[in-house]
Amino acid sequence: MVRSLWSAATGMNAQQTNVDTISNNLANVNTTGYKAQGAQFKSLLYQQLQTVTTTSNGDPKPTTSQVGLGTRTSTINQFFSQGSFQESANPASVAISGDGFFKIQANDGETQLFTRNGNFTWALNGEGGGLILTTAEGNKVLDSNDGEITVDGDRVASRITIGGDGMIYYPTDDGNTEQIGGPIGLWQFPNREGLQRVGGVAWQQTAASGEAMNEAEGAEGLRPSEIVQGYLEGSNVNVATEMVNLIVAQRAYEMNSTAIHTTDEMMQTANQLKR
Repeated sequence: MVRSLWSAATGMNAQQTNVDTISNNLANVNTTGYKAQGAQFKSLLYQQLQTVTTTSNGDPKPTTSQVGLGTRTSTINQFFSQGSFQESANPASVAISGDGFFKIQANDGETQLFTRNGNFTWALNGEGGGLILTTAEGNKVLDSNDGEITVDGDRVASRITIGGDGMIYYPTDDGNTEQIGGPIGLWQFPNREGLQRVGGVAWQQTAASGEAMNEAEGAEGLRPSEIVQGYLEGSNVNVATEMVNLIVAQRAYEMNSTAIHTTDEMMQTANQLKR
């Protein structure tokens, strides 16, 4: 009976993590570039009560006697399915159609992060004048050569356009357009599920994800992504699915709680037998 207490307790701990994960998904349903997560579970070690033996007649018993010791959270998976596109009034907003990631510079000025959040802005470049492309938080967006994306001269930010290939264009006096910068870097990974999440919508390269592959280099078997200006990629969280998962997790938590309550009643009954 004590074993049942611990097994049910591990189930409650695991389902608490599951509820926390689902709640975080629902909280970020409107977060640009957010990717949903899902908790996965595994069984703990089994305790062997009896090995394979023979009956009194010498016949072998077909199975052993084992009992489980509960469960635990094994992994929290990340789901990188494409989110829906949402129109944005910000002319520097871009969305990725495909499997690519933008590369941005972290606050320390050295670490490079990857994101699907294309809510960018043109900021004044205090070093050399002109404009520089940054995130809404001020992190610099990098091009395909890991350099800053800058625009020289007196340019009006609202008139700058970004092509599907990530090149930066500006209209000339005669009504045509000229290329003035870019391209915005796009990167893919052999195993994007192995990326380490940094904050809500940024990821860092790990050994599990593999080395980042530059789309500009055209690696074999790599499907190039496309940049769409004037749109942002919304969260890929499905509210209906998450609500169903939340109900299932709550019911599983309740069942484990009931198992603890039942075990407590059994132990109380056994303790009163001597009376």
